[in-house]
Amino acid sequence: MRKITTVVMFLILISMEAFPRFRKVGTTGYVFLEIPVTARMSSMGEVSAGVFPCGAGSIFTNPSLVSLIPTRYSVHSTFGDYIADIGHKAFSCVINTASSGAFGISLNVLEMGDMLETVNADPLNPGSSYIVKGTFSADAFSAGLTYSRKLTNWFAYGLTIKFVRERIASFESRNMLMDVGMIYLSRNERFRIGGYMQNFGVDTKYIGDSFKMPMIFRLGVSGELLGKINTPSRLTVAVDAIHPSDYSERLNVGLEYCFKSRLFLRGGYKFNYDEEGWTAGFGTLLSSKSGLVNVDVSYACFGRLGNVTRVSVNIGF
Repeated sequence: MRKITTVVMFLILISMEAFPRFRKVGTTGYVFLEIPVTARMSSMGEVSAGVFPCGAGSIFTNPSLVSLIPTRYSVHSTFGDYIADIGHKAFSCVINTASSGAFGISLNVLEMGDMLETVNADPLNPGSSYIVKGTFSADAFSAGLTYSRKLTNWFAYGLTIKFVRERIASFESRNMLMDVGMIYLSRNERFRIGGYMQNFGVDTKYIGDSFKMPMIFRLGVSGELLGKINTPSRLTVAVDAIHPSDYSERLNVGLEYCFKSRLFLRGGYKFNYDEEGWTAGFGTLLSSKSGLVNVDVSYACFGRLGNVTRVSVNIGF
C-alpha cells in the first residue's frame, strides 16, 4: 500500500507540471469561498480531499466525508481573524442516519466591518482632499444544504447546494452554487483517494458587470506512514493537487501526528502561492460517555500580509 501511495503522489506531481501556466488572478468573484474554514484543514497546508476521520466541518472540506462521521450527530464551529482585520466564522451541523445517508446544514460568514465613505472635496482636482460622508459596511456569506451517502464500505459521495451573497454598502450579488465530492477508502482504510469540485455555478452579475465563479477542482490522497487510521498513535501524510479557475495549478502537502488518540500535531506547506507558505497547528480530543469534543488551533503564514490564527470546535454525540 505504501508503494501505491508513492506512485499516486508522484503522478500528481507530474500532472501539476503538465498543466499550462498562465495568470488568471482576479477573474472570479466570491473569492471568500476559497478561504479554508476548519482549523485542521488550515494547519495541514489546506489539504482536504482525502483527510479522514472527520466531523461536521467536513462539509467545507469534502462533502462526501460527511457520511463517514463516526457519531450520529455532529456540530462544528470555527472562527478567526483573517488578514486586514477581516472576521471569518462558520457553523455546520450533521445528522448521520444508518439507512438514508447523512444530512447537513452550514453557514460561512466573512465580515469586513465598517469603513469610511468619502467623496472628493474638489471634483476638478481629485485626490487633493476629501469629505467624509459617513460609513458603510461589507460582508459575504453562504448557506448550504448537504447530503452524503456511503454506497459501499469503501466508497462515498456528497453534494452541497449553497446560496451565496456578497454585499458592499447598498450593492449586492447573489447566486446558487454546488459542491460535489467523492472518497475511496482501501479495505484496511490505510489509503484514501478523494475528489472534490467546489463552487460550481453559472456566471452572475454585480452592478451590471458579469463575473465567473471561483471553481476549484481537487484531487487528494492520504495515508499513514506510521500506524493505521484506527491505531492510537499514527503519522498521516496528505497531498492535494488543486486546479483553481482563477490561478495556476497548486500543490498542498500536510502532515498530522496523532499521539494516543488525544493530542494532534500538524504542519503543511502550500506551493505556488504569492504570499502563503507554511502552516502549523495542534488539536486535542476529549471523550466522555456523552460524546466527543475536538478543539483545533491553526497558524498560517501569509508573508508580508501577516499571520492568521483559527480555532475550531467539533462536538459529536
